[in-house]
Amino acid sequence: MNKKALITGITGQDGSYLTEILLDKGYTVHGIIRRSSSFNTGRIDHLYNNQEIYGKRLFLHYGDLVDTSNLNRLLEKIEPDEIYNLAAQSHVKVSFEIPDYTAQVDALGTLRFLDAIREVGLKQVKFYQASTSELYGKAQDIPQTEKTPFYPRSPYGVAKLYGYWIIVNYREAYNLFACNGILFNHESPRRGETFVSRKITRAASRIALGIDEKLILGNLNAKRDWGYAPEYCEGMRMILQHPIPEDFVMATGETHTVREFAELTFGELGINLEWDGKDERERGIIKEIVKTKYDIKNKKLKQGVCVIEVDGRYYRPTEVDLLIGDYTKAKNLLGWEPKVKFDELIKIMIESDYEKVLKRGF
Repeated sequence: MNKKALITGITGQDGSYLTEILLDKGYTVHGIIRRSSSFNTGRIDHLYNNQEIYGKRLFLHYGDLVDTSNLNRLLEKIEPDEIYNLAAQSHVKVSFEIPDYTAQVDALGTLRFLDAIREVGLKQVKFYQASTSELYGKAQDIPQTEKTPFYPRSPYGVAKLYGYWIIVNYREAYNLFACNGILFNHESPRRGETFVSRKITRAASRIALGIDEKLILGNLNAKRDWGYAPEYCEGMRMILQHPIPEDFVMATGETHTVREFAELTFGELGINLEWDGKDERERGIIKEIVKTKYDIKNKKLKQGVCVIEVDGRYYRPTEVDLLIGDYTKAKNLLGWEPKVKFDELIKIMIESDYEKVLKRGF
C-alpha cells in the first residue's frame, strides 16, 4: 500500500523538492495551498501540469494554518500517513513588521495541526515540523547541536520556538510521532527572491547583464551555515522513517559571511571584488574582470566601479551573528550528511539565475 503524505507549504522551495522526492518514492502527495488572486504554484507547475501525476498521485487542497475547521476536514478526508508542516511566515526581517501574523501561523498554526490530529484520531500518523536554526539566535554554543540552549532573536524565531516545544510536549503527553527538523539555511534556485542568498545571485546576474547597477545589502558580517535545499528535503523524509520520534539538526558544519556569499557569487561571473569602508559605509568595488563561461554584457563594469552598497534599513533590530550546525546525530542515526559544498551551491544558483535573466531579459 502506497503511503499518503500531506504537505503544507507545498508551493514553497522545500515543499516543491519534497513533493518530487516523495512522488519518486511512490507516495501519493496531498498539498495545502492558500487561496490567492494570482498564480503561486510556479515551483510545482511541472507536476501540476503533468496529467500522469496530477489528480492521480498529486492533489491540491485550499487551506490555511489559521483555520482550525479546515485542518480537521482535510485530515478526515485525506487520512495521511505522514504530515510535513512546512508552511510559515518564514522571512525573519518581515517578522518584525508582522509579528502577530507570524505567531498565528508559525506558533499557533502548529498547535492547531497537532490538536486536529488528536481530534480526528489519527493515532498512527507521523508529523514533521519545519524548525529552524533561528532558534539558536544569540548562539550559546559553537557549533550548535540538538542540546544547545535556544535564544531566538526575532518574532519568527520566537514563534518557531513555540512550535518546537509544542511538538515535544504533544509527543510526550499524547505519544504522537512528532519530530522537529532543526534545519540550518538551505538554498537553491527555487529560493524566494527576497531571501539574501537568492537576492545576491539574481542581482549579480542582472548587474552582469546590464539590467541593474548595484546590489543593496544589510549586515555583511552575519555568518550562516548554508546548504543545498534538495538534500535537506530528503533529510525531512528520513527523519520520519526513523523508528523513534526524535529531533535532528541538519547543517553543513561550515559557516560563511554574507560578504563571502556575495564575493563568490560575483567571482563566479568573472567580477572580482575588493571591499572598501566599514559597517554601513562598506562597499564592494570591482577589482578586475576576468574571463569565465559567462558573458559580461554590461559595458559599464570596469575596475573601480561600485556594485555593492550597504543600507542600514536591511539590518534587523536584533541580529543573529553566527550560526553553524553540528549534524553528527543525523549522520549517526539517519545516515544523512550534506554533499553539496558552499562554492558548489553558489555555482548552481548563479548558473540558474544568469540563464533566467538572460532568457527573460529582466
